[in-house]
Amino acid sequence: MGATGATGNALLHSLLTLGIPVRALTRTPHRPIPGITGAHHPPVEVQYADATDPHSLHAAFKDTSQLFLAMANSPAQVELETRVIDIAAQAGVGHIVKISAPAAEPDSPVAVSRGHHTVEEHLRASGLTHTVLRPYAFMQNLLRLAPTIAQGVILGTMGDAPCNYIDCRDIGDVAAAALTRPDIAGGTYTLTGREAVSYPTLASRLTTLTGNQINYVNLTAGELRDNLIHDAHMPTWLADHVTEIQQLSITRAETPTRTVIDVLGRPPRTLDAFLHEHHARFRR
Repeated sequence: MGATGATGNALLHSLLTLGIPVRALTRTPHRPIPGITGAHHPPVEVQYADATDPHSLHAAFKDTSQLFLAMANSPAQVELETRVIDIAAQAGVGHIVKISAPAAEPDSPVAVSRGHHTVEEHLRASGLTHTVLRPYAFMQNLLRLAPTIAQGVILGTMGDAPCNYIDCRDIGDVAAAALTRPDIAGGTYTLTGREAVSYPTLASRLTTLTGNQINYVNLTAGELRDNLIHDAHMPTWLADHVTEIQQLSITRAETPTRTVIDVLGRPPRTLDAFLHEHHARFRR
């Protein structure tokens, strides 16, 4: 589930590279899935599924052995993901790989992470074999900042606290390992890239890369929240989430893990390589 999302699409490509038969579930099966063509062998089976539609889930999970579960964060996430888990269990799915979040604890200061904890507990209670992936900040989400970066500004409320970033393609490769290697299945893995980088450092690197002066402007949590709601037009819950995870970086120091290299036998992709790959997006 989530074949058109950042991590789901990355996993899809990883599985195709390995030659694994895969069913890509999407709410919009009539739209092309990025990077997927009919020339793949084995071919990708694209099927409609919507977590709000139990009938579609029963049909989608028929004759499947494993499920990758990645859904966009939302106020309804706990309700939807627990429904998916229950129907998957009824359909005979034996193993679920779930994308969760760091600090997935019952008393986490991040509301979305508390929700992920609830889903993780439901997954454990299901009796299914399950693998939980807890990635930190997606490098791909930096592309959402590209319009303001191109104007020379990064806004945030992390001060100089470092933030763990990871390329979604590395998450996809780890998820593929969990789905194809019994020695990986069943664990809980915290995923990061090679380094934790602060916003001031990110601004400096983008300045060098683009040739344009990029400045980091540190706001209070309330100022950032108001900016996200009124200027970026984010829904209130999402603005709260962004503010909460940035504040968490201050209260809990972020440091890289070795999980990607331990699982894949290679180091994760670098932030510098990602920024260079998309450098045109950050230029004026």
